[in-house]
Amino acid sequence: MSKTPEVTRSLLNAPLPRVIERLGASIAQAQAELDGNSIAIAREMASTEVEFGDGDYTLLSLGFTPSFYAFTEALVEAKLSFSMAETRQTGVEAGAEGGVVGGIGFFSASVDVSYARKFSVSSEGTSSISARLVSLPPPEAFTEVLRRNMDSENE
Repeated sequence: MSKTPEVTRSLLNAPLPRVIERLGASIAQAQAELDGNSIAIAREMASTEVEFGDGDYTLLSLGFTPSFYAFTEALVEAKLSFSMAETRQTGVEAGAEGGVVGGIGFFSASVDVSYARKFSVSSEGTSSISARLVSLPPPEAFTEVLRRNMDSENE
């Protein structure tokens, strides 16, 4: 019986949905870490004072803002190539000999039967995962809070 259906079923059960699920979860986790890093830098900028002109100013009050980043797209690409072959070979050879030696007759027969069945399966695959990360301006609410704080400090 051919193994081809069994191999085909195995290929159809490939975990592609799991790969896509993990990619999404990884991007969400990376985005949260990027946001947390931007917030930590904003706190550092708020507490870092520099002497400038007539007084001391925080980096945020001088207009510096942390960089914010976002993933804009993610791509999973998989290329698979499968090749399956099954060959059968059957061979039959027969021979007969006869003769008389010393007044005695003889006869011989030979039969050679061969059977071969070969299976070959080969597969090739390449995959890549890529994500695009872009820099964004600070969130509008963040900028608004900075403006209100600067206005209240200047009053």
